[in-house]
Amino acid sequence: MLKDFYTAIKERRSIYGISKERVVSDERIRAIVENAVTHVPSSFNSQSGRVLLLLGEHHDKLWETTKEILRQLVPTEQFAATEEKINGFKNGYGSVLFFEDESVIEGLQHKFALYKDNFPLWSQHSSGMLQFVVWTALEGEGFGASLQHYNPLIDAVVKKQWQIPDTWKLIAEMPFGKPTVTPDPKQFAPLEQRIKVFR
Repeated sequence: MLKDFYTAIKERRSIYGISKERVVSDERIRAIVENAVTHVPSSFNSQSGRVLLLLGEHHDKLWETTKEILRQLVPTEQFAATEEKINGFKNGYGSVLFFEDESVIEGLQHKFALYKDNFPLWSQHSSGMLQFVVWTALEGEGFGASLQHYNPLIDAVVKKQWQIPDTWKLIAEMPFGKPTVTPDPKQFAPLEQRIKVFR
């Protein structure tokens, strides 16, 4: 059952134990992604965020490919732990890959030269919001997810395999699935050290 907004924010965690068991329909997952991409804010309404949603064999292919790339880079005696971690992501139901379209950012840099240095940073802000909204929405539907960063190691293979435009820059990967573990309680620093209020 869909959770309320604040509960979903509170319960959104990095979940590494996930399974392929269906939680909601693929159409519902697509709707979550489409809604996030449509409504997440961006500087100058640039709408530079791009998403690749991988389900089924495409999801499996992503993590098998990632594993083989890492096999060439990680020392043999250390690879077992890496393989276990990647297999954990593959055990999930799907993956959301987040990109930023650099052609949009470059266009804004030319159009608004005064803010040229800021647009790449603002693009990252928008991408972070998009990642958070998708992650929280998946949590609200009953999925567990985590945010991974195997870019730029996998960039070229991902672009070739799924015909991604060259201007799309890979930012992060989010494997998700039905949770099979309960995360440990989260520790929080005192709010008085993190917030100042004047009234």
